[in-house]
Amino acid sequence: MTLERIVQKLDELEKEEGKLPELMQFYHRILQIQAGVGDQLEKPSPGLTRETATERLGQGKPLLEASEFIFDWTLFQNTLRGITDVFSEFSHFFDLTPETFREPPLEQLVSRDSIEAWYAGEDLPPTGAISQDIIRELIHAAVRPFLMNYAGALIGFVKQETWRRNYCPVCGGNADFAYLEPENGARWLLCSRCDTEWLFQRLQCPYCQNQDQNDLSFYSDDDEVYRLYVCEKCKHYLKTIDLRKAGSEVEVSLERLLTYELDAQAREYGYLPVG
Repeated sequence: MTLERIVQKLDELEKEEGKLPELMQFYHRILQIQAGVGDQLEKPSPGLTRETATERLGQGKPLLEASEFIFDWTLFQNTLRGITDVFSEFSHFFDLTPETFREPPLEQLVSRDSIEAWYAGEDLPPTGAISQDIIRELIHAAVRPFLMNYAGALIGFVKQETWRRNYCPVCGGNADFAYLEPENGARWLLCSRCDTEWLFQRLQCPYCQNQDQNDLSFYSDDDEVYRLYVCEKCKHYLKTIDLRKAGSEVEVSLERLLTYELDAQAREYGYLPVG
């Protein structure tokens, strides 16, 4: 699902309901910026032959390494500035003041080294009063349209029947949503960074790879449409929609936003989100 389509769906929802919940307003604003960036991007060259891609995937390596992730730096800085302004407007979500996001200007402090460190899951260079967790969220939101653009160019190299790893075959990111397909209930994971979808085992934790069924379980809603998979070993959770029960046409990428109440419930139970 494209960013433009998600924005359109949220526009329609806002028109129907008159006003979106505040958290959804936040997501809506972020998505509008991301969609605007996506409109400006040309599809990148994959930079890989099919043979090289097959070899890399066979070794368990994602197709896009940090050193190969090339994007317009000025456009990224402008995007980060816009994203930071939205975070500033909703600063109470982060227990911070609006001014915290304005001084010093983050688009000047977040460097290319910061992006590579974020991509690799390493500690970030210091950037002042804002915590590294929030800086990661800002970078994540600003980089997302660029990574999604790459994913569109690289996903054709992925053979779903052979990957089955617990990280994205394109960018190496973790999943933050999943769906059970309507035909046979196979589980597909959705990358938190580039939105790539890939097949994964039903009876395995997608974070710590635990397969002990005594530690794995799920909660479901009354209609059994939504599931909250949890792992007692690593204490992470994964939101999932069962397309066999959903009934009408579902936009999976949008569902990760519309199910924000499941995140609150999971945290209340003591489980952790991806990241």
